[in-house]
Amino acid sequence: KAMNRSLSNVLFSGFGSAAAAGGGTAIEGEAKPITPEDAYYVLEAARSVLFVPGYGMAVAQAQHVVKELAAILEENGCEVRFAIHPVAGRMPGHMNVLLAEAQVPYEMLVEPDDVNPTMENVDVGIVIGANDVVNPAARTDESSPIYGMPIIDIDRARSVFVLKRSMRSGFAGIQNPLFFCENTRMLFGDAKDSISNLAAEFKD
Repeated sequence: KAMNRSLSNVLFSGFGSAAAAGGGTAIEGEAKPITPEDAYYVLEAARSVLFVPGYGMAVAQAQHVVKELAAILEENGCEVRFAIHPVAGRMPGHMNVLLAEAQVPYEMLVEPDDVNPTMENVDVGIVIGANDVVNPAARTDESSPIYGMPIIDIDRARSVFVLKRSMRSGFAGIQNPLFFCENTRMLFGDAKDSISNLAAEFKD
């Protein structure tokens, strides 16, 4: 395990202090990768988990395995919710449609205004292919093109897992300081595979 961990650090150590493309302040820091196995240990102890789905969930068609993982977490005694940003995805209501298709109960869905005030109480935030709607630059960086846009303040959760294929920027074309936060870990790969691997860890 230690070998795998050091190898992943070597593989991803190239993601350093990336300057923000397309305006905004340059970001200092390093994106820290995590394995599904290590993410499992954090999730296993969590009592409050907040999923933040985005366009990447739609592309990976991961909604059904996300529902499966949510059910496993609930069985483990965890409170599970889904924070839905109105513009997440490629059309209004995109995430609602996908989660309804996966039969995620409507009462598990929350809006940013409902969850942001208590974000510090969330043990783990799981960002699935969302980018601009969780970019704290919208709140903190006046030079950012998205400054002032309402976001989901997932960076204020105790731990954040970001599921992404790569470090590429989102629809707005700007870098996201969330990826470089101390409490953020990057779970690289296809979102469906990553969530399936997390679910499998609970079954082992």
